[in-house]
Amino acid sequence: MALFFLLQFCMPAPAQTEIARGSFESQDATPAARAFTDEAGRHVQIPANVKRIVSLAPNLTEIVFALGEGDRLAGDTDFCDYPADASKKPHVGGPVNPNLEQVVALKPDLVLATAINRRETVDALARIGVPVYATDPHSVEDMIASIEHIGKVLEAEKTAAPLAASLRERLSNLDRRISGATQRRVLFVVWTDPLISIGRGTFIADALRRAGAQSVVDASAEWPRVNLEEIVRLQPEVLVFASAHAGDTQHDIDMLRARPGWRSLEALRRGNIVIISDAINRPAPRLVEAVEQLARAFHPDSFARGGSPASRAQFAEEACTCAR
Repeated sequence: MALFFLLQFCMPAPAQTEIARGSFESQDATPAARAFTDEAGRHVQIPANVKRIVSLAPNLTEIVFALGEGDRLAGDTDFCDYPADASKKPHVGGPVNPNLEQVVALKPDLVLATAINRRETVDALARIGVPVYATDPHSVEDMIASIEHIGKVLEAEKTAAPLAASLRERLSNLDRRISGATQRRVLFVVWTDPLISIGRGTFIADALRRAGAQSVVDASAEWPRVNLEEIVRLQPEVLVFASAHAGDTQHDIDMLRARPGWRSLEALRRGNIVIISDAINRPAPRLVEAVEQLARAFHPDSFARGGSPASRAQFAEEACTCAR
């Protein structure tokens, strides 16, 4: 369902690969540098006319391609699978513990990192002179701002500006569409055993809010383990699962129906379940499409032709994929 999040937050990170300080000096002379402060508050010197980029996260890879700069991408991670060309790039391992020797071997002018990457990774690259620009989105708007920031770093503002404007316009249209609708109380399931959901400060929680829903989990931790008994007490109206393969998730949901605790959830018994694309897991342009899909699933009345009321059955049919 959300294996990427488990790899990111629930597994111990192996020791970081050590790199000799001089191993990056074989690059050509660095062009005049430009000064930036990245979203982590780090001061970064980035060369003009960046030609070779290594991305350390799938959302960053998506942003680079969305800006039309995929040709400059020298490498990315094992999890970078969108667009299709991303999977054809040389891979440097996973985001949590990339192989830094492979990163350096690609001779990047710039490495893009984000909150899922360990600070030790960023610091190790910086120590040997590899420029690293880090993003840290905690909301849908933050994601759009990251597009603008990366666009400026890559000198691709002419593409980044209209893309950001288009995404904001879609969100504004959605706000008007669902204005006045009652928020759905939902449980976003990151993992089922142990049960892991989302905290209030994550971009996914914000995406739910933008879609007209509120997570029943009100935790400060970003990816909290949740007590199933408490969820049964709270009785969310809708269960939301993210998956790249809806069929696999459907099988998992069928198994949940037989489990103690889970079968006490009214949403599971009634089939109020939404399986959304795993784009919801990535703060990249497709996140807005996922928000739109969720809004249609949560508030079909707001999207019904001619404003006619939608039945409860329509609620299920309007979802991206619903499990009954």
